[in-house]
Amino acid sequence: MPFTNAISPHRSPFGQNRWLQGFALIFLAAWTYSLVGTPDLANWVLENVLVILFVGFLVVTRRRYQFSDLSYLLICVYLCLHVYGSKFTYAENPFGYWLQDVFDTDRNHYDRIVHFSFGFLLAYPMRELFLKWLGFPAWVAWALPIEITLSVSGFYELIEWGVADVLFPEQGPAYLGTQGDVWDAQKDIFLAFSGAILATTIVSTIKRVFRIYESP
Repeated sequence: MPFTNAISPHRSPFGQNRWLQGFALIFLAAWTYSLVGTPDLANWVLENVLVILFVGFLVVTRRRYQFSDLSYLLICVYLCLHVYGSKFTYAENPFGYWLQDVFDTDRNHYDRIVHFSFGFLLAYPMRELFLKWLGFPAWVAWALPIEITLSVSGFYELIEWGVADVLFPEQGPAYLGTQGDVWDAQKDIFLAFSGAILATTIVSTIKRVFRIYESP
């Protein structure tokens, strides 16, 4: 079965798309693993509210528009990274501790990885949505993923503050995962922003090198 990207003319239905079925199974397995044995169920629920809404959006809108296999792959990887972080909380993530030991850093950086991945992995699906679904001009579809990543990252930090300080103060430290860094929110926003810039730069470079042209 061919692996589609944003400029591929055809999309296979879910029942015939082995790629998409595989991505769905991988995510469900990762999601189930993140729930089973989590030491902090309340934090898991908080971390996964937006995941449920996002997956619901993909399912509901799929009849109207289907992303390419490449976009679904990038979305799947990002969601798996996020739900893996929700199992142990970002500040207590085992993979982050392993990286901390290997690189001798002063904190668990798993949260930084996920924030960077938000911009780096979701910029391409956003561009595909604006270009193919909404029919925006190519230059607008280049700029919007970067702008939206920056905006959503800032808004998400406000949501985290509201949840931690107003709605669920008992879950605040685990949910925020600042690990004593007073500039944690600003660094998270910058990493997501940088990831989106890097992703669009890579895609743009590939298109120029291989002279790939696209239209809405």
